[in-house]
Amino acid sequence: MIGKNIRYFRKRIGYTQEQLAETLNVSRQTIAKWENEEVTPNIEDCKRMQELFDISLDDLVREMTEEELLNVTPRGKHIFGMVTVGERGQVVLPKKCREIFQIKPGDKIIVLGDEQQGIAMIKADAIHSFHKMAMRKAEE
Repeated sequence: MIGKNIRYFRKRIGYTQEQLAETLNVSRQTIAKWENEEVTPNIEDCKRMQELFDISLDDLVREMTEEELLNVTPRGKHIFGMVTVGERGQVVLPKKCREIFQIKPGDKIIVLGDEQQGIAMIKADAIHSFHKMAMRKAEE
């Protein structure tokens, strides 16, 4: 399980076994043994790999199907799926999105747009908190 994940994420960032070995200060044979599941990397090497691969430690070590591996996104980045825009422009945010970003009925959301980049949304209270912090810094 972990060996398959190491191989997948190593290839995803375009590293050879040799490059990963150099980065982690281990031998290429050690990487091969990890990927072939002859031995398991220690926790420190796992932590360094998860940082290098920009994934969670759980994503590195848990057993996943090929499809699940393909859907692993960098830490803090999410793909919530597709939504349909209603007749009046309304969009229903997926439940996981609402949970992660703690969006509740009645919350205000600012919608931003850039004709080249697309549309983004941010909770109004997050912008307000950022503004207050910036103002405090400006006064220092």
